[in-house]
Amino acid sequence: MAFGSFDKGADAPMAEINTTPLVDVMLVLLVVFIITAPLLSNVVKLDLPQAQAARHQDKPQAIRLAIDAAGQLFWNDQPLPAAQLAFRFSAAAAANPEVELHLRADKAVRYEIVAQALADAQNAGVTRIGFITTAH
Repeated sequence: MAFGSFDKGADAPMAEINTTPLVDVMLVLLVVFIITAPLLSNVVKLDLPQAQAARHQDKPQAIRLAIDAAGQLFWNDQPLPAAQLAFRFSAAAAANPEVELHLRADKAVRYEIVAQALADAQNAGVTRIGFITTAH
């Protein structure tokens, strides 16, 4: 299926690239893009209502209570005698009724110490209690 050429025999193939189909495809794409480009940048003008929101209140202060393997208590990373724990819970609950307790206890600590800390928190009115663990 050879096309004719002026300088060689009739059976020789044509060695030139025919760019007409390429130009036709490019012109069709150009027309398509010219038509669709204004549609993509269409902007809808809206008059949105204005709203005033109340100021966001910060989350309540959390108490970080840690109990090490020896049973020593740490209130926000400060050592605390066990006798003062109930008083500190009462003071924190009186200052902020929605205070949270984040309890972190060593796995070797006796359960009795953890249970006493939870009982002191509950008696003082602390209702939001979370247990902090580590992922392995």
